[in-house]
Amino acid sequence: MSEDSPDKRDIKGLTLEELRVELADMAEPRFRAGQIFHWLHQKGQTDFRRFSDIPKPLQNELAERFFITRLEPAQHLNSPDRTEKLLFKLADGRFIETVHIASARRGTVCVSTQVGCKFACAFCASGFGGFSRNLTAAEIVSQVLYLRHDLGRHITHVVFMGMGEPLDNFDEVSRAIRLLNAPQGAAIAARRMTVSTCGFVPGIERLKGLGLQVELSVSLHAGDDELRDRLVPINRTYPLSRLMAGLKDFIRATGRKVTLEYALISGVNDSPPEADRLAGLARQIRAKVNLIPLSDVGLKGLRASAPAVVEAFRLRLEAKGVPVTVRRSRGDDIRAACGQLAGRSRV
Repeated sequence: MSEDSPDKRDIKGLTLEELRVELADMAEPRFRAGQIFHWLHQKGQTDFRRFSDIPKPLQNELAERFFITRLEPAQHLNSPDRTEKLLFKLADGRFIETVHIASARRGTVCVSTQVGCKFACAFCASGFGGFSRNLTAAEIVSQVLYLRHDLGRHITHVVFMGMGEPLDNFDEVSRAIRLLNAPQGAAIAARRMTVSTCGFVPGIERLKGLGLQVELSVSLHAGDDELRDRLVPINRTYPLSRLMAGLKDFIRATGRKVTLEYALISGVNDSPPEADRLAGLARQIRAKVNLIPLSDVGLKGLRASAPAVVEAFRLRLEAKGVPVTVRRSRGDDIRAACGQLAGRSRV
């Protein structure tokens, strides 16, 4: 049987408890599940024959029943600022992009959750080619494991901010979060994982019941419905009143703070009145605001706000009592910055 056989399952997408059920069905002792999970998620191994503490007959049976997802790098780009971008070819021939951002004490992986995106935000390249499919939990987790084990990168944080809308693929994303968080596996703390959404309210409602203290950020980019309808089209379905109500419910249920992401676009959303509207929304939910320099995604007519305008916008928010940071843009030279991931092999 081939890996894409309908009779085989992707073992990397199974939780430890699900593995225990599978091993019991195979009349194997319970502890074998922990060994297998360890090889998959703590060692990043993708070949059953290299599970050295697993008996060979069981290795063979596992290979007959399951396959192990392995991502194939088609391109690996490096920026002088220590940002890396990987273009991965999936088993079905489609492509996704993953970014690794290194700093003195942390290594952050920005993972994709879909091939393409349905929501077509005005300044995000991920949706330019439309939507192809959701990624599986194994494909999501494999992006992190490849960087950690194949490239030897120190990984401390995971952000679900790459291609796609994570909460539109909630089942697989939530499974990936649990797999990455498992102490017997990658053991990445929930508080070091951030889910970013363009405002998919049904997903926010589900996320509050996940039971893990993941961080939530919202790509807001406008403080009123008229402008946000243009920049973030999902706002036509879930307007700001509905989004803010959902965020308030999330905060009440989880006790977690929310970050509002705001890309500053010259002459579009960077005026003092826009800052005031944003401040009003942020104060409603005691949110932090993260100001983002607009990345070049090849669109005419949209350009980043001048540094002086960004600084004035920041100071106006702070004067109104809003915690605010300005994200340092990294990886722009390899098209790895916010909004630039598109799953294609050109810089």
